[in-house]
Formats: sequence, C-alpha cells, structure tokens
Amino acid sequence: MMNTPDKALRDTPEASAGHPPFESAIGSVRSHLRLWLVAIVGLLADLWTKHWAFSALDPSPDPSAAMVIIPHVMSFRRSLNAGALFGLGKGLTPLFIAASFLALGFVLFLFMHSGRDRRSLHLALGLVLAGALGNLYDRVFMIADVVEYRVDGRKRTEAFALIEERPHGIVVGTWPGREHPHLISNKYEPKVLKRGVVRDFIKMEPKFSIGERRVEIWPWVFNVADALLVVGVGLLMLNFWWERKAERAAHASSSASQSPHT
Repeated sequence: MMNTPDKALRDTPEASAGHPPFESAIGSVRSHLRLWLVAIVGLLADLWTKHWAFSALDPSPDPSAAMVIIPHVMSFRRSLNAGALFGLGKGLTPLFIAASFLALGFVLFLFMHSGRDRRSLHLALGLVLAGALGNLYDRVFMIADVVEYRVDGRKRTEAFALIEERPHGIVVGTWPGREHPHLISNKYEPKVLKRGVVRDFIKMEPKFSIGERRVEIWPWVFNVADALLVVGVGLLMLNFWWERKAERAAHASSSASQSPHT
C-alpha cells in the first residue's frame, strides 16, 4: 500500500499523481479567517498601543522620563522613526512605502499558493501582514518635520514638530504637541522636510560590559508592528524549513519504495 505523504508535501502544487489534489487556501473560509483575524487583531493592537503611547507617555526626550515596565529589562518612551525597522535607513520614507506594498503583495501571493491545511503558515502571514500594515499606516498618515543637520561633520536625522524659523536657526519641539522646544542653530545646516514617520515606544534595557563600557544589547526603540514582523518572518522561515524537510523525506521514501528488492 502507498505511504500517505506528509501534509507539507500535499500542500505544494508539485504534488505528484496519486497524492491528494492540491487545495488552495484562497477558496477556504477557515484559511481566510486564520489570515485575516490575526492580521486585523495585530493591526488594531499596534495602532492602539501607538496611540496610547503618544497620548499617555511623557514627551520628554530625556531617558529618565521613560516609564519603567520591568526594571533594567523594559521601559516605554516616545520615539519617532524616520527610517525602517529599528530605525534603519532614515530619510528613505518613499522607498519604504513602496517596499511595504511589495511585502503586502508577496504575503498575498504566498497565501494564494498555499494549501488550506497550512495553519502555521497562515498565522505567520497574518503576523507579517499586521506588522507591514501598521507601519505603513504611520508612514502615510503620521507626518512630522524631519530635520537633517550636521554635527562634527556627521549627518543626523531626527523627527520633530517645527515651531518657528528664526534668522539664526529653527525652533523645534516634540511631535505632535511641540513640547520641550529647543533651537537648532544654522551653524548645523538644518534642513526641514515633511515626511511620514513611525511611532515607536518599546525599549529593551539589558546591557553587558566590554571592559569599562556598558553596551546595550538592543539599542533600538521599536513598536508592536516591528515585533509582529520579526515573529512572523521567523515563523515563515520555520515553515519553509519544515516544507523542505518534508519534501526530502518524501523523496527518500519514494526512492526507497521504487528500488528493486533483492
């Protein structure tokens, strides 16, 4: 009697004759529920926590103003990100918006070409979808004054709310309420651009020692969408690994069954 193939193998369009026919997730109500329920709940959680953070947390940029959640482990503080995940690539907002749309298209492509029994894959795609939509929403609708300036010859990019322009510089404050105003002198060559930014607020505090220095294990401030993206991509990688492992096992089993018996 023919061995029953692994589910991961049955989910691939290349399933050989004699295996159960491939059934796409696109026509399965349960598959859609798994994908969209995770995506919607994750998106709402991200947007609500961002709104709460920028309404309730102290707007001061001083680290001592952070809300301590677990001492020496986690704190909440307001931070604006003009870049991508974990603050990388500041100033490239249009590129990141385009990349977000490509990521959304890739998620839907994977869902359409997955089998209806790929539960963990659909959950992973839902997490990625929620994270991508959460940060895309901010980049499109959260517009701040992104200031590019130079300190000691090095370019810096930070997001503020512009209060006024003066002959000797610009006065900026925290976004969006313009609290804690301060002057950026013209000697730093400030340039103000209206750009979409992402609201971050989660800070991991653990540090380790290198000689006499204390180095942060995780220096970036992030949000729920970033966490959903990282977990979702990790789960996707596991799914691809499981699928390849199942394909190799099925191929080995098929080769063994077709070999002549002595």
